[in-house]
Amino acid sequence: MTLELKTLSLQSAAQEKADLLLVLVPQAEAGQQQEPKTQAAENEGAAALRQLLQQAQQSGDFEPAKLGNQLALYSVAQVAARKVLLLGVAQARPAQLCKAIEGAAAQLRQKGVKKAVVLALGDAAQDDAAVQALARSLSAAAYCYRQTKPSEPEVSLQKIVLGVASKARAQAAFEQALGVAAGIALARELGNLPANHATPTRLAQTARELAKAKGISVKVHAQRELERLKMGAFLAVAQGSAQPPQLIELHYQGAPKTQPPVVLVGKGVTFDTGGISIKPAAGMDEMKFDMCGAASVLGVFQALARLQPRINVVGLVPATENMPGGKAVKPGDVVTSMSGQTIEVLNTDAEGRLILCDALSYAARFKPSAVIDIATLTGACVIALGGVRSGVFASDDALAQALLQAGEAAQDLGWRMPLDDDYGQGLKSAFADMANVAGREAGAVTAAKFLQKFAGDWPWAHLDIAGTAWKSGNAKGATGRPVGLLMHYLLGLATAQAAEAAPQRKPASPGGQASKAGKKPAKSPPSKARTAAKRT
Repeated sequence: MTLELKTLSLQSAAQEKADLLLVLVPQAEAGQQQEPKTQAAENEGAAALRQLLQQAQQSGDFEPAKLGNQLALYSVAQVAARKVLLLGVAQARPAQLCKAIEGAAAQLRQKGVKKAVVLALGDAAQDDAAVQALARSLSAAAYCYRQTKPSEPEVSLQKIVLGVASKARAQAAFEQALGVAAGIALARELGNLPANHATPTRLAQTARELAKAKGISVKVHAQRELERLKMGAFLAVAQGSAQPPQLIELHYQGAPKTQPPVVLVGKGVTFDTGGISIKPAAGMDEMKFDMCGAASVLGVFQALARLQPRINVVGLVPATENMPGGKAVKPGDVVTSMSGQTIEVLNTDAEGRLILCDALSYAARFKPSAVIDIATLTGACVIALGGVRSGVFASDDALAQALLQAGEAAQDLGWRMPLDDDYGQGLKSAFADMANVAGREAGAVTAAKFLQKFAGDWPWAHLDIAGTAWKSGNAKGATGRPVGLLMHYLLGLATAQAAEAAPQRKPASPGGQASKAGKKPAKSPPSKARTAAKRT
C-alpha cells in the first residue's frame, strides 16, 4: 500500500476518483466547512459535499463533536468517489485523529476499496503534528498480518491519498511520519510472529538485513562470545533452551564518531514459559510477545535507515528463550553477571532483568550519552498503568522529561514512575549480592531498581511496556510501541545536537567591521545529512 500526500480542498477532493472519500470533520467546522470564501467559484461536487455536511449535521444524523461518529453515503451526486464517509474528529487534536482513524480502519480495509482519499478539514489540514498523526494512523490501518496465515484475505487497499491544505508545507512532517510508520510496522510484524518463527536466530537475521542500509552495521555475538564476556546472568536464562542465545549489536552512525551514542537495549525473550517457575497455561501463548522490546529496537533502526538523522545510536538485543529443562536455571541458583555482581535467582520467571543486566553492563563500552532499555518486564506495570501508558523510570530528570514529551508528540504515551532507594531494600539476598525479585509490593519499581544496579553513571531510563506492547481480545496483536516515542526522542535530540554543532556567527566588531581581515568566511552548502536533520 502506498500513502501519497496531496494538496486538496473540498472542491478538488470531489473530483478525485476513488472507492472511498473519507472526510475528517472537526466540530469547529459545523456547517461551514473550511475553504476561504471560494464558494462562488466552487464546482458542483464541492457544493454537493458542503450541502451534505450541513444537512447531515442539521438533521442530527452526523455529529462531528462526537469522536469517531460516522455517516456513510453511496453515489453522492457530482462526487467522483463511489462512497463518501463523514468522520467526526471532535477538536481534531492529534490523539483524537489517531483514535478516529483507528475506528474507521474497517471501512478502509473493506473488500473492493482499492483507493481511498482522506480529506482533512480545518486545522488538521495544515498542522504538522496532525499530518504526522494521520500518516502514522493510516499506515497502521492498512497493516495486515499474513506470514503464517495465508487464509487471511489480502487487504484490497492499494493507495491512500492524504489531502491537506499545502503539500509543500506538510511534506517534511509527512516523510518523517512515514519513516516512523515503517519502524512501527516492522516491530508489529516481528511481535506477531509465532515463537517457532521469531527465534533469536531470526532476530539476528533481521538485524543483518537492516545492516544493508546506509549508516547501519551489525555484529552478532553467539554463545562462545557471551561466555568470553562472562555474561553469566544472560547465559543462565538461555541454558534451558535448545535455541542458541544471541547478543545482537547494531550501530547507526549519522553523526561524527566523536559524538557519544544513545544506546537502546531491547529485551528479546522470544518465548517465556517462566522456566522452572513455570507460568499457568492460560494465556501462555501471548508470551511470544515477550520480545517486543527487541522488536521495538529493530523497528527504530528501520526508521533510522529511512530517515537518516544526524545522530549516533547503538542497539543491543539480548535474545533467548526462557524454557524449563534438565539444564535450566533453578530457583535458589546463584549466577555471576558481567559486572561481577552475583544474583540469587529466586524466581526464574523474572528472567528479563537477568538478560538486560548483562546488556546494560556491555553498554558501558560505548561511553553513551544516554541508555534506554525497553522491556515487557512486569505484570505489576500492567496493573498500575494498564494498556494506555508505558512506565518510564529514569535516573535523570532531563532524560525522563524528554521521553515523556516525545511520547506526547507521538501519541505513544508514558508515565514517570518512582525510583526511590527504599524500593531496592527488598532485593537483598542472604547468599548473593542481590536477589532477582523482591516482594509483591511495587513489583514494577523493584524490577527497575534491580536494573539500575547495572546502569552505570550515565543518564539511564527504563521503559516497561508490558501493558502497551500488545493487545489481547478481538484486536489481538503487537502494537509496535514504543517505536514512535523512541523515534521522536531521537529525532528531537538529533535536531538539538545539529543546532549545537552549527557554527555560531561572530558578533560584528565596533565600527561595523566584520573581522580583522575584513572578509566574511565563505558559506558552504549544507550537507544532505544536515538538511535531513533540520527537517526532523
